[in-house]
Amino acid sequence: MTAHQRPRQPYEIQAAPRVERYARGWYVIGNTASVTTAPRTLEVFGTKLVAYRGERDGEVHVLDAYCPHMGGDLSKGRVCGDSVVCPFHHWSWGADGVCDEIPYAKRIPDRAVIRAWHTLEKNGLVFLWQDPERNPPLAEQEPEALADWYSPQWTDWAMRAIPIESQGRELVDNMADMAHFGPIHYSTVKSFSNEMAGHKFIQYMVGGHQILTEGEDSLITSVATYEGPAYMTTTMTGAMDGRPMKVHLLVSHIPVDMQRFVINFGVMVRRDPTLDDTANAAMLEAYAEKNVESFQQDVDIWNNKCVIDNPLLCDGDGPVNLVRKWYSQFLTDIAEVKESQVRHRRHTTVEGPTVEEVLAAQCPGPS
Repeated sequence: MTAHQRPRQPYEIQAAPRVERYARGWYVIGNTASVTTAPRTLEVFGTKLVAYRGERDGEVHVLDAYCPHMGGDLSKGRVCGDSVVCPFHHWSWGADGVCDEIPYAKRIPDRAVIRAWHTLEKNGLVFLWQDPERNPPLAEQEPEALADWYSPQWTDWAMRAIPIESQGRELVDNMADMAHFGPIHYSTVKSFSNEMAGHKFIQYMVGGHQILTEGEDSLITSVATYEGPAYMTTTMTGAMDGRPMKVHLLVSHIPVDMQRFVINFGVMVRRDPTLDDTANAAMLEAYAEKNVESFQQDVDIWNNKCVIDNPLLCDGDGPVNLVRKWYSQFLTDIAEVKESQVRHRRHTTVEGPTVEEVLAAQCPGPS
């Protein structure tokens, strides 16, 4: 298009005001070691929660943090049995949110109940269920088991918590944003496609990478899967320091409020049987640092970009509007979710070798 053919009016960026509403689904708050019998403060979803592990049942419990008696912060209290005790007047709150003791009262008020949140421990992670309608978790949306985490051939997660000054949708856009992989992630894309169905959105990519591949003919494969609005795991193959690598990445964000979120970023790698535990741990940390370095460039973009509801897209962009339609189901009341938000679709942005073809060439023979 020549200069004189271009429209005279500048493109107007649109960004509608957001009501305070957080997407329905499972959110990672940390790995299993991050919740102990010492109360932990969670500043999420525009409020404060307390997370702790019961002394008797060993389970993770999450309650609203503010005691309705006089406003004490339960996350600054202590765990007693499976209850958490307020530091202000020692009111005790059970794992179900019901007050179970007031040391100086003859009778506990009937209304002495606070919100108890649904939790899940799986894949070495602790999940918290958020639903703006306060409905219980949807059984079909429970995160799938990550078999490798339960295998001694794999390391545990190396975790980082990364604060972001933006909205969670901006992170999810990356699933369809093929064009950012070169400028941000040192990658050359050989093939790129997306698939959505129900609560899942998947990105398939094959490409080169300045850090994670070696030689012009070396390729990485990447399969990134969102299960719900906030829990994304990626399985990648590549190489580092002459050593073939297979890794799982965790990118799970949780909103602090409508303007901020925290990414719980994790890396686990398949152990090298020729290395001892110390060397494998060092390999994990080195790989994690390389990924955090690459990911930090995304963070720099998110912290400085604007929110845009009507992105001006070109024919080389991925299906950004498709991933946004998929994501919108989690902000919609469950009874009003439309078939168009969840039905199965595939979109190929760049034709090329598939993940399956590359993996078969790297490891010929039966899997």
